[in-house]
Amino acid sequence: MNYSFEYIDIILLAMIAGFIFLRLRGILGKRTGHEENINSSFSHDFSTEKILKNKLEQSVFDEKAKENFLKGAKVAYETIITNFSSGNLKNIKYLLDKKVFEQFNNALKEREKKEYKSETTFIGISSASIKEHNKINNIIEVTVDFVSEIISCVKDKDNKILSGDPKKIKKVFDTWKFSKNSTSNNPNWLLIDTQI
Repeated sequence: MNYSFEYIDIILLAMIAGFIFLRLRGILGKRTGHEENINSSFSHDFSTEKILKNKLEQSVFDEKAKENFLKGAKVAYETIITNFSSGNLKNIKYLLDKKVFEQFNNALKEREKKEYKSETTFIGISSASIKEHNKINNIIEVTVDFVSEIISCVKDKDNKILSGDPKKIKKVFDTWKFSKNSTSNNPNWLLIDTQI
């Protein structure tokens, strides 16, 4: 048997490995013992993750975000009041926390049971201001003071007025709390409390 071709193959492979080794050494260099410690060059406090987290926390509820939030809160306030008054919770379900939805639903059932009718004319919002805001983990909670003008009354099945005045504008003071998960793709804030 002739083994000369196997020896040639081994020698050829050794030459290719040597060539690759020399090329890598030329590109990467070699350790001399005077390399700078990369761990001491860059502080671990400034990891990309931490920088992004800090930026997120700072930008989550800055002045512009507060301004945009209040615009949306005013629209939500009017929408919730008018739809609740007309007994249409389907249109506002996406704006309500489960607990608040249940409270509103129970109040409407009670109103239907007594055969009461609510009439509301929303005049406008005099003012809306952020009372406080908190961030707990990823959840932002914002409490808002609303002052609005509304004409409202409640009538029984015989159209007799039980409360309110259908001809008088009433100033209403409400404090509502909204909540949002800052990591969620859902842009909606949820109303989580109306009895603050």
